[in-house]
Amino acid sequence: MTDALMPAPDDTLDASTEVAVVEPRVLTPHVALSRVTVLVNPLSGSVGPRAYGEVKEILAEYDCQSAVIELVGSTLNDQVAAALAQAPDVLFVLAGDGTARAVASRAGHDGPLIAPLPGGTMNMLPKALYGTTDWKAALRDALENGAAQTVSGGIVEGEAFYCAGIFGSPALWAPAREAMRTGKLSLAWTYGRRALKRAFSGKIRVELDGGKVRRSEALVLISPMISRALDEPVGLEAAAMDPDDAAQAFRLAASALFSDWRQDPSVVTQAARRIRIRARSRIPAVLDGEPTLLPHDTTVRFVPKAFRALAPMPPAAEDSV
Repeated sequence: MTDALMPAPDDTLDASTEVAVVEPRVLTPHVALSRVTVLVNPLSGSVGPRAYGEVKEILAEYDCQSAVIELVGSTLNDQVAAALAQAPDVLFVLAGDGTARAVASRAGHDGPLIAPLPGGTMNMLPKALYGTTDWKAALRDALENGAAQTVSGGIVEGEAFYCAGIFGSPALWAPAREAMRTGKLSLAWTYGRRALKRAFSGKIRVELDGGKVRRSEALVLISPMISRALDEPVGLEAAAMDPDDAAQAFRLAASALFSDWRQDPSVVTQAARRIRIRARSRIPAVLDGEPTLLPHDTTVRFVPKAFRALAPMPPAAEDSV
Protein backbone atom coordinates (compact mmCIF):
# COMPACT_ATOMS: atom_id res chain seq x y z
CA MET A 1 0.00 0.00 0.00
CA THR A 2 2.82 2.36 0.90
CA ASP A 3 4.70 1.50 -2.29
CA ALA A 4 1.63 2.36 -4.35
CA LEU A 5 1.53 5.86 -2.86
CA MET A 6 5.22 6.62 -3.65
CA PRO A 7 5.63 8.90 -6.72
CA ALA A 8 7.51 7.45 -9.66
CA PRO A 9 10.94 8.95 -10.45
CA ASP A 10 10.60 11.96 -12.78
CA ASP A 11 13.51 11.67 -15.23
CA THR A 12 12.28 14.69 -17.17
CA LEU A 13 12.42 16.91 -14.06
CA ASP A 14 15.95 15.75 -13.19
CA ALA A 15 17.24 16.51 -16.68
CA SER A 16 15.69 19.97 -16.78
CA THR A 17 17.25 21.04 -13.48
CA GLU A 18 20.85 20.21 -14.43
CA VAL A 19 23.13 23.25 -14.07
CA ALA A 20 24.79 24.27 -17.33
CA VAL A 21 28.59 24.15 -17.20
CA VAL A 22 30.19 27.31 -18.62
CA GLU A 23 33.54 26.66 -20.21
CA PRO A 24 36.22 29.23 -19.33
CA ARG A 25 37.33 31.61 -22.05
CA VAL A 26 40.55 30.62 -23.79
CA LEU A 27 43.72 32.38 -22.67
CA THR A 28 46.42 33.45 -25.11
CA PRO A 29 48.60 30.64 -26.49
CA HIS A 30 51.63 32.96 -26.76
CA VAL A 31 52.57 33.11 -23.08
CA ALA A 32 51.63 31.26 -19.88
CA LEU A 33 49.17 33.24 -17.74
CA SER A 34 48.48 31.17 -14.66
CA ARG A 35 48.79 34.06 -12.18
CA VAL A 36 47.22 37.42 -13.03
CA THR A 37 47.21 40.54 -10.85
CA VAL A 38 45.30 43.74 -11.57
CA LEU A 39 45.95 47.07 -9.85
CA VAL A 40 42.86 49.32 -9.91
CA ASN A 41 42.73 52.99 -8.96
CA PRO A 42 39.02 53.94 -8.85
CA LEU A 43 39.90 57.65 -8.56
CA SER A 44 41.70 57.80 -11.92
CA GLY A 45 40.23 59.74 -14.81
CA SER A 46 38.19 57.07 -16.62
CA VAL A 47 38.07 54.20 -14.09
CA GLY A 48 35.25 54.79 -11.60
CA PRO A 49 34.08 53.02 -8.42
CA ARG A 50 32.54 50.02 -10.23
CA ALA A 51 35.77 48.99 -11.96
CA TYR A 52 37.02 46.81 -9.09
CA GLY A 53 33.98 44.53 -9.26
CA GLU A 54 33.89 44.59 -13.06
CA VAL A 55 37.52 43.44 -13.24
CA LYS A 56 36.79 40.53 -10.88
CA GLU A 57 33.80 39.49 -13.00
CA ILE A 58 35.88 39.46 -16.17
CA LEU A 59 38.76 37.51 -14.61
CA ALA A 60 36.32 34.91 -13.28
CA GLU A 61 35.68 33.90 -16.90
CA TYR A 62 39.27 32.68 -17.33
CA ASP A 63 41.08 29.64 -15.95
CA CYS A 64 43.79 31.40 -13.95
CA GLN A 65 44.59 32.49 -10.43
CA SER A 66 43.77 36.17 -10.10
CA ALA A 67 44.11 38.96 -7.59
CA VAL A 68 42.53 42.41 -7.86
CA ILE A 69 44.03 45.16 -5.70
CA GLU A 70 42.30 48.50 -5.18
CA LEU A 71 44.96 51.18 -4.90
CA VAL A 72 44.79 53.66 -2.03
CA GLY A 73 46.67 56.95 -2.34
CA SER A 74 48.51 56.82 0.98
CA THR A 75 49.75 53.25 0.46
CA LEU A 76 49.94 53.17 -3.35
CA ASN A 77 53.73 52.81 -3.56
CA ASP A 78 53.76 49.98 -1.01
CA GLN A 79 50.92 48.21 -2.84
CA VAL A 80 52.77 48.43 -6.15
CA ALA A 81 55.98 47.13 -4.57
CA ALA A 82 54.12 44.21 -2.98
CA ALA A 83 52.41 43.32 -6.26
CA LEU A 84 55.73 43.30 -8.12
CA ALA A 85 57.33 41.22 -5.37
CA GLN A 86 54.68 38.52 -5.87
CA ALA A 87 56.01 38.11 -9.44
CA PRO A 88 52.72 37.35 -11.23
CA ASP A 89 52.85 36.30 -14.87
CA VAL A 90 51.26 39.64 -15.78
CA LEU A 91 50.49 42.77 -13.81
CA PHE A 92 47.64 44.85 -15.27
CA VAL A 93 47.43 48.51 -14.29
CA LEU A 94 44.04 50.22 -14.49
CA ALA A 95 45.00 53.69 -13.33
CA GLY A 96 46.25 57.06 -14.53
CA ASP A 97 49.01 57.58 -17.07
CA GLY A 98 51.55 58.53 -14.41
CA THR A 99 50.87 55.41 -12.32
CA ALA A 100 51.10 53.16 -15.37
CA ARG A 101 54.47 54.68 -16.33
CA ALA A 102 55.75 54.35 -12.76
CA VAL A 103 54.78 50.67 -12.50
CA ALA A 104 56.37 49.86 -15.88
CA SER A 105 59.54 51.69 -14.85
CA ARG A 106 59.76 49.84 -11.52
CA ALA A 107 59.16 46.47 -13.19
CA GLY A 108 61.95 46.94 -15.73
CA HIS A 109 62.81 44.39 -18.38
CA ASP A 110 63.43 41.61 -15.85
CA GLY A 111 60.13 42.02 -14.01
CA PRO A 112 56.71 40.58 -14.79
CA LEU A 113 54.81 41.45 -17.94
CA ILE A 114 53.06 44.81 -17.60
CA ALA A 115 49.72 45.63 -19.20
CA PRO A 116 48.76 49.32 -18.79
CA LEU A 117 45.01 49.59 -19.39
CA PRO A 118 43.41 52.90 -20.48
CA GLY A 119 42.35 54.37 -17.16
CA GLY A 120 43.84 57.86 -17.42
CA THR A 121 43.17 61.01 -19.41
CA MET A 122 45.63 60.85 -22.30
CA ASN A 123 46.16 57.06 -22.32
CA MET A 124 49.05 57.36 -24.78
CA LEU A 125 50.76 54.11 -23.83
CA PRO A 126 47.57 51.98 -23.60
CA LYS A 127 46.37 53.25 -26.98
CA ALA A 128 49.75 52.53 -28.52
CA LEU A 129 49.61 48.94 -27.22
CA TYR A 130 45.91 48.10 -27.60
CA GLY A 131 44.45 50.69 -29.96
CA THR A 132 41.42 51.41 -27.78
CA THR A 133 40.30 53.54 -24.85
CA ASP A 134 37.89 50.81 -23.65
CA TRP A 135 39.73 49.18 -20.76
CA LYS A 136 37.48 46.12 -20.75
CA ALA A 137 38.21 45.42 -24.42
CA ALA A 138 41.94 45.97 -23.82
CA LEU A 139 41.90 43.58 -20.84
CA ARG A 140 40.20 40.81 -22.83
CA ASP A 141 42.43 41.38 -25.86
CA ALA A 142 45.58 41.09 -23.76
CA LEU A 143 44.33 37.96 -21.95
CA GLU A 144 43.25 36.20 -25.15
CA ASN A 145 45.75 37.44 -27.77
CA GLY A 146 48.66 38.95 -25.85
CA ALA A 147 52.32 38.10 -26.27
CA ALA A 148 55.45 39.38 -24.58
CA GLN A 149 56.61 42.61 -26.25
CA THR A 150 59.78 44.49 -25.40
CA VAL A 151 59.04 48.20 -25.08
CA SER A 152 61.81 50.77 -25.41
CA GLY A 153 61.65 54.37 -24.27
CA GLY A 154 63.51 57.26 -22.75
CA ILE A 155 64.42 58.39 -19.26
CA VAL A 156 65.11 61.91 -17.98
CA GLU A 157 65.70 62.95 -14.38
CA GLY A 158 64.44 59.56 -13.22
CA GLU A 159 61.18 59.91 -15.18
CA ALA A 160 60.50 57.36 -17.93
CA PHE A 161 58.41 57.79 -21.06
CA TYR A 162 57.51 55.18 -23.65
CA CYS A 163 55.65 57.08 -26.38
CA ALA A 164 56.84 60.67 -26.72
CA GLY A 165 58.41 63.56 -24.86
CA ILE A 166 57.94 67.23 -25.79
CA PHE A 167 60.53 69.74 -24.58
CA GLY A 168 60.41 73.52 -24.86
CA SER A 169 57.75 76.22 -24.94
CA PRO A 170 55.08 74.16 -26.81
CA ALA A 171 54.91 71.92 -23.73
CA LEU A 172 53.43 74.88 -21.86
CA TRP A 173 50.19 74.36 -23.75
CA ALA A 174 49.67 70.89 -22.24
CA PRO A 175 48.00 72.10 -18.98
CA ALA A 176 45.61 74.29 -20.98
CA ARG A 177 44.68 71.40 -23.22
CA GLU A 178 44.04 69.07 -20.28
CA ALA A 179 41.93 71.69 -18.47
CA MET A 180 39.86 72.07 -21.61
CA ARG A 181 39.41 68.30 -21.90
CA THR A 182 38.02 68.13 -18.36
CA GLY A 183 35.65 71.07 -18.85
CA LYS A 184 37.59 73.55 -16.65
CA LEU A 185 37.25 76.46 -19.08
CA SER A 186 38.35 79.21 -16.70
CA LEU A 187 41.48 77.30 -15.76
CA ALA A 188 42.14 76.52 -19.42
CA TRP A 189 41.96 80.24 -20.24
CA THR A 190 44.45 81.05 -17.45
CA TYR A 191 46.88 78.38 -18.64
CA GLY A 192 46.43 79.46 -22.24
CA ARG A 193 47.24 83.11 -21.51
CA ARG A 194 50.31 82.06 -19.55
CA ALA A 195 51.50 79.83 -22.39
CA LEU A 196 50.86 82.55 -24.97
CA LYS A 197 53.03 85.01 -23.05
CA ARG A 198 55.93 82.56 -22.96
CA ALA A 199 55.50 81.00 -26.42
CA PHE A 200 58.43 81.58 -28.79
CA SER A 201 60.23 83.59 -26.12
CA GLY A 202 63.15 81.28 -25.49
CA LYS A 203 65.18 78.76 -27.43
CA ILE A 204 66.52 75.47 -26.16
CA ARG A 205 69.92 74.13 -27.18
CA VAL A 206 69.90 70.51 -28.28
CA GLU A 207 72.88 68.17 -28.65
CA LEU A 208 72.24 64.75 -30.20
CA ASP A 209 74.75 61.99 -29.40
CA GLY A 210 77.54 64.51 -28.77
CA GLY A 211 77.08 66.20 -32.15
CA LYS A 212 76.71 69.84 -33.11
CA VAL A 213 74.60 71.99 -30.80
CA ARG A 214 71.38 73.20 -32.43
CA ARG A 215 69.20 76.03 -31.15
CA SER A 216 65.55 75.12 -31.47
CA GLU A 217 62.11 76.22 -30.34
CA ALA A 218 61.06 72.71 -29.37
CA LEU A 219 62.25 69.13 -29.38
CA VAL A 220 60.03 66.07 -29.70
CA LEU A 221 61.45 62.64 -28.86
CA ILE A 222 59.40 59.76 -30.25
CA SER A 223 59.81 56.13 -29.22
CA PRO A 224 60.35 53.41 -31.85
CA MET A 225 57.00 51.87 -30.90
CA ILE A 226 55.01 54.77 -32.33
CA SER A 227 57.48 56.37 -34.75
CA ARG A 228 56.67 55.87 -38.41
CA ALA A 229 60.28 56.71 -39.27
CA LEU A 230 61.98 53.98 -37.21
CA ASP A 231 61.68 50.31 -38.06
CA GLU A 232 64.10 49.11 -35.36
CA PRO A 233 64.71 50.29 -31.76
CA VAL A 234 67.99 52.05 -32.59
CA GLY A 235 67.17 55.17 -30.62
CA LEU A 236 64.57 57.84 -30.04
CA GLU A 237 63.47 59.78 -33.10
CA ALA A 238 64.54 63.33 -32.29
CA ALA A 239 62.55 66.00 -34.12
CA ALA A 240 63.84 69.54 -33.62
CA MET A 241 61.14 72.05 -34.53
CA ASP A 242 62.13 75.63 -35.18
CA PRO A 243 59.28 77.82 -36.46
CA ASP A 244 60.36 81.45 -36.91
CA ASP A 245 57.06 82.94 -35.80
CA ALA A 246 53.48 82.11 -34.88
CA ALA A 247 52.34 81.90 -38.51
CA GLN A 248 54.99 79.32 -39.28
CA ALA A 249 54.04 77.42 -36.14
CA PHE A 250 50.44 77.22 -37.31
CA ARG A 251 51.66 75.96 -40.68
CA LEU A 252 53.65 73.27 -38.93
CA ALA A 253 50.59 72.26 -36.90
CA ALA A 254 48.56 71.99 -40.10
CA SER A 255 51.19 69.84 -41.79
CA ALA A 256 51.23 67.54 -38.74
CA LEU A 257 47.49 67.03 -39.19
CA PHE A 258 47.22 66.74 -42.94
CA SER A 259 50.59 65.56 -44.27
CA ASP A 260 53.98 64.23 -43.26
CA TRP A 261 55.22 66.88 -40.83
CA ARG A 262 58.76 65.59 -41.27
CA GLN A 263 58.81 67.22 -44.71
CA ASP A 264 58.31 70.68 -43.18
CA PRO A 265 61.47 72.81 -43.67
CA SER A 266 61.43 73.89 -40.01
CA VAL A 267 61.76 70.29 -38.78
CA VAL A 268 64.99 68.28 -38.53
CA THR A 269 64.86 64.63 -37.44
CA GLN A 270 67.33 61.86 -36.65
CA ALA A 271 67.63 58.88 -34.33
CA ALA A 272 69.55 59.53 -31.11
CA ARG A 273 70.46 57.61 -27.96
CA ARG A 274 71.72 60.45 -25.75
CA ILE A 275 70.11 63.87 -25.97
CA ARG A 276 71.33 66.87 -24.00
CA ILE A 277 68.90 69.81 -23.64
CA ARG A 278 69.86 73.19 -22.19
CA ALA A 279 68.05 76.47 -21.62
CA ARG A 280 68.41 79.65 -19.55
CA SER A 281 65.66 78.57 -17.19
CA ARG A 282 63.84 75.38 -16.25
CA ILE A 283 62.62 73.45 -19.28
CA PRO A 284 58.89 72.72 -19.61
CA ALA A 285 58.23 69.19 -20.82
CA VAL A 286 55.42 66.71 -21.38
CA LEU A 287 56.26 63.01 -20.93
CA ASP A 288 53.60 60.66 -22.34
CA GLY A 289 50.98 63.34 -21.71
CA GLU A 290 52.16 64.29 -18.20
CA PRO A 291 53.50 67.88 -17.83
CA THR A 292 56.65 68.49 -15.79
CA LEU A 293 59.51 70.96 -15.36
CA LEU A 294 63.10 69.86 -15.87
CA PRO A 295 66.44 71.43 -14.86
CA HIS A 296 67.92 73.99 -17.25
CA ASP A 297 70.60 71.45 -18.24
CA THR A 298 69.24 67.93 -18.59
CA THR A 299 70.00 64.73 -20.49
CA VAL A 300 67.60 62.19 -21.97
CA ARG A 301 68.82 58.63 -22.45
CA PHE A 302 67.39 56.00 -24.76
CA VAL A 303 66.48 52.72 -23.03
CA PRO A 304 66.25 49.95 -25.66
CA LYS A 305 64.73 47.39 -23.25
CA ALA A 306 62.66 49.34 -20.75
CA PHE A 307 59.98 46.77 -19.84
CA ARG A 308 58.02 43.86 -21.28
CA ALA A 309 54.38 44.45 -22.13
CA LEU A 310 51.56 41.97 -22.68
CA ALA A 311 50.05 43.13 -25.97
CA PRO A 312 48.76 41.70 -29.27
CA MET A 313 51.29 41.03 -32.02
CA PRO A 314 52.22 43.57 -33.25
CA PRO A 315 51.24 46.37 -30.85
CA ALA A 316 48.39 48.53 -32.14
CA ALA A 317 50.48 51.74 -32.15
CA GLU A 318 47.30 53.75 -32.67
CA ASP A 319 49.12 56.98 -31.87
CA SER A 320 51.85 56.43 -34.48
CA VAL A 321 53.35 59.73 -35.57
